[in-house]
Amino acid sequence: MRQIIQHFTDDDLYKFTMCCAVIECFPRTQVKYQFNDRDNTVYPSGFAELVMEQISMLENLRITDEEIAFMRERCNYIPAWFMSFLRGFRYDRNWAKVWQDSEGHLHIEFEGCWSNTILLEVKVLAIVSELYYIMTGENKQFDYEDYYSRSYDKAHRLIEAGCVFSDFGTRRRASFEAQDTAVRAMSECQKNIHGKGRFTGTSNMYLAMKYNLTPIGTMAHEFVCAIAGMYGPLMANHIAMTKWSHTYRGALGTFLYDTYGWQIFSLNFSTDYANMFKGLRVDSGDNREQLDLIIDKYRSLNIDPQTKQIVFSNGLNVDRAIEIQKYAVDKCLPSYGIGTHFTNDFDGVKPRNIVIKLTAVKITESWPFYSQTCKLSEDKGKYSGDKATLARFMETLHLTE
Repeated sequence: MRQIIQHFTDDDLYKFTMCCAVIECFPRTQVKYQFNDRDNTVYPSGFAELVMEQISMLENLRITDEEIAFMRERCNYIPAWFMSFLRGFRYDRNWAKVWQDSEGHLHIEFEGCWSNTILLEVKVLAIVSELYYIMTGENKQFDYEDYYSRSYDKAHRLIEAGCVFSDFGTRRRASFEAQDTAVRAMSECQKNIHGKGRFTGTSNMYLAMKYNLTPIGTMAHEFVCAIAGMYGPLMANHIAMTKWSHTYRGALGTFLYDTYGWQIFSLNFSTDYANMFKGLRVDSGDNREQLDLIIDKYRSLNIDPQTKQIVFSNGLNVDRAIEIQKYAVDKCLPSYGIGTHFTNDFDGVKPRNIVIKLTAVKITESWPFYSQTCKLSEDKGKYSGDKATLARFMETLHLTE
């Protein structure tokens, strides 16, 4: 089978920015990740072997001079030493285990140094998603000419509505071509349509380079989850903000706050960090309720919320983004990161509801044991981790079922 991931930077920016912060702040930390199909899909026979074959093919990837030059130009907040790290980076199939159980459910686990395995997640999710449609034959339904038109129309509507938005769709895209088509359409729409809104770019580094766009992204929940596993969830957000600011000195200042819910984050979100970070990202819960909580917090710190960027990324489509825009436009600086709706929206095709989450961590390789960790967002459907760990963290955080 052809290699699905053919470019080193066919990945999301936040994986590279987190990798850099991990090397600087947690260079010896070891982690485990686990795949979860929230729909409990039964995969075709032999699927696991083909996923492992694709992971093995990642060993052929090398970052190019063109990719390095683009990253240095557009991501000048990333230190130069990290570019040297990427030049020498090599994937290793031994970091991953893939199998199917007797019922055909897919299992994937990663284990290794955090700074290495962190660059597997997005690529492997994209592999699983695209490979599923190839093996089931659903990819034969993909009409890319129609997809271009529909993507252009989505961008047109968002721009006319005044929405500032970007593509976040690498992880669960129907195919590389689907994301490429969507990004090209939205980029061309931005050039042709003059409205209050704008298409700001894509999380995908390679496509940002291909279409001369701004790479978009900062961090993911795993950064806070790993810290919570090492040091506990009560101060995990505080430690994460401290380490992030140490690495980026005020750049990449949109913090993803909902790893353990709003309550504990708000206690950690003191005036210094509220001023330092340019905004927050809403990725779970009711968007209006979360925004109201954020606004009240900023006001309690004597900070004008209209000066702060709030990025909404919780399962959005065009209609939901426009609805939020009407509510938020006079309250903050709203923007929207839209994923699956942009890159996996073919008629009659169901997007994969798949994630890979960090589940265990140890501070150094010399430690004889791992500590389990979990995620407790504002949506219980987005919880991750085993039941015992979830219960332990909930008790520590004084959360109720």
